[in-house]
Amino acid sequence: MKNIMNIDNSIKKVLIIDDSELLHRMYDLIFLRCRNNGIQILHSYHGQEGLSELKRHPDTDLIILDIHMPVMNGLEFLNHCRKEGVFQHIPVIVTGTQGKEEDTMNGLKAGAKAYLTKPFETANLYKVIGKLFDGAMYTQKGAMECSLK
Repeated sequence: MKNIMNIDNSIKKVLIIDDSELLHRMYDLIFLRCRNNGIQILHSYHGQEGLSELKRHPDTDLIILDIHMPVMNGLEFLNHCRKEGVFQHIPVIVTGTQGKEEDTMNGLKAGAKAYLTKPFETANLYKVIGKLFDGAMYTQKGAMECSLK
C-alpha cells in the first residue's frame, strides 16, 4: 500500500486528541507501520491539552479530534482555534461515536475537514487522510466512495 502519510519524505506529526486511552492505543497500532516512514504520533486527552501540545509542536501536520471529551470538547477546541486565529492551517479529522448529522455539520462548520463516525474502518481513515493531503474535503461517506491512488 502506498504510504499516503509521508508523500514528501518529511517527518509528519499527527496529534490525537481523545479522552479514551483505548483509542490512543488503537491509533498507535493504526500508525505503527507509518512510524518507520517518518510519522510521529502526539497524544492529548482533551482540547486544552491539545492546545498545549500544538504550542510545543506548531509544525503538526494533522489533528484527529474527538468531539465528546471532558474539560474542552472537540467543538470548543475548533472554535477556540478559529476565534484566536491559531492552528487553522492544520487539517482536522473530527471523530464521534454518536454519528449525528448535527455533530457532523457543527464539526465541519467549526473548521474540521472531515468527520468519521466511530467505530470506523482503518482503510476509511487512510482514505480521508490521503484526500486531505490532496486538499479535498470529505466526510466518511465520501471517503468510502473514493479510492487510494
